[in-house]
Amino acid sequence: MENGAVSSERMNFMNDSIHGLLGFIEKSPTCFHAVEQVRQTLLSNGFTELQEAKPWDLQPGKNYFVTRNQSSLIALRLPAGKAEAFRIVASHSDSPTFKIKENPEKESAGCIQLNTERYGGMLCASWFDRPLSIAGRVVIRTDSGKIQSRLVCCPRDLVLIPNLAIHMNRAVNEGYAYNPQTDMLPLYGGAGAKGTFLKEIAQVAGVDADAILCSDLFLYNRMKGTVWGAQNEFLCAPRLDDLECAYTSLCAFLSEGDCPDVPVYALFDNEEVGSGTKQGADSSFLETVLRRVIFSASDASAAVCAQERFCTALATSFMVSADNAHAVHPNHPDKTDPTNPVYLNGGVVVKFNANQKYTTDAVSGAIFQEICRRAGAPCQTFVNRSDIAGGSTLGNISNSHVSLNTVDIGLPQLAMHSCYETAGVQDVDAMIRALTAFYHTKIETLADGSYRLS
Repeated sequence: MENGAVSSERMNFMNDSIHGLLGFIEKSPTCFHAVEQVRQTLLSNGFTELQEAKPWDLQPGKNYFVTRNQSSLIALRLPAGKAEAFRIVASHSDSPTFKIKENPEKESAGCIQLNTERYGGMLCASWFDRPLSIAGRVVIRTDSGKIQSRLVCCPRDLVLIPNLAIHMNRAVNEGYAYNPQTDMLPLYGGAGAKGTFLKEIAQVAGVDADAILCSDLFLYNRMKGTVWGAQNEFLCAPRLDDLECAYTSLCAFLSEGDCPDVPVYALFDNEEVGSGTKQGADSSFLETVLRRVIFSASDASAAVCAQERFCTALATSFMVSADNAHAVHPNHPDKTDPTNPVYLNGGVVVKFNANQKYTTDAVSGAIFQEICRRAGAPCQTFVNRSDIAGGSTLGNISNSHVSLNTVDIGLPQLAMHSCYETAGVQDVDAMIRALTAFYHTKIETLADGSYRLS
């Protein structure tokens, strides 16, 4: 009876987590909206928002967060005592899509198209013949003369990328190289739509069209996430890579209980295009925040001591780089490494690569897998086939600025970089359990190569 009650409680938690995940994704059509969702969640949980351009007066036992570019965010929970080490989970807010160019309207065949360019490496075919709309941000001139950013999301089916009929391209099913300038421009309207796009966006933003100075606008898939399968074991949604990790790590970060070190939640932008921006993992963002945490707790006259404390804190810290992983595809099992298969609903994936596309090594892999074992969170390992080059993620890029023990993990999925991706329902619960345990585990560095978990 007791085991059944625990199982029922866990099932309810899983259902709530899936519902929360799909709701989070639906409200996050772009990186800006994803960060805003996290921002609102943190505010409702009593966190104080900081501004990078202002001095920080951090108080022990308080919780804080800061954003950069409205598309990246770092949050932390300070202990009552001194901050001596950090427990960081980092994911990314962006996904492959199409960005709307400036002056986007283009006339063709009595229709108005929108001129776009690819953002990241997507599976192009998945974007055709499905309801799409537009979201992002506009920068406006206010009545008071300020220049202000405002998020926008067109709440209706607004555009579509139509396929060319097979009768006009009989070889399309034999393989086709899509040209993003000629094959993939979205259809916006008939001839009567000419000159209305900016007005459409302005109406959503609640301003006049001439108040819009510039914009960062993207296509987004309007299809809602869903749970499906013979036993409801699968889920599909847009942008699972990497909002699934962003959401599950946020749940773990906000979990109740004492944390032995400083829990840090990091959400970076621009991973899909290399992270080389002021708000990406290849920026100063994480290092600056961690440094300010240590220095704010130090006497202003003891800068050398503060620098020493910062170096010591990094040496005893640990980061989890969380970005989804490839599951074995049922139609193409031969694409998977023969001794490291990854399955949907098989648990959290620890990713290895000899050429350090992933940061995991024997030390970080052992520590994280031991944490998973203690938490009862199933765990599996991923390695690319030796003759197939894999992707990379933000772990090593971030480590070039903030060097610390790091493990690359993710959740198994199919059709990565599709407009509509597939994952396993049970893996959401496994990730929350694993990362919750990570935040609440003390990782002591006894010597180089020697550690103790408690």
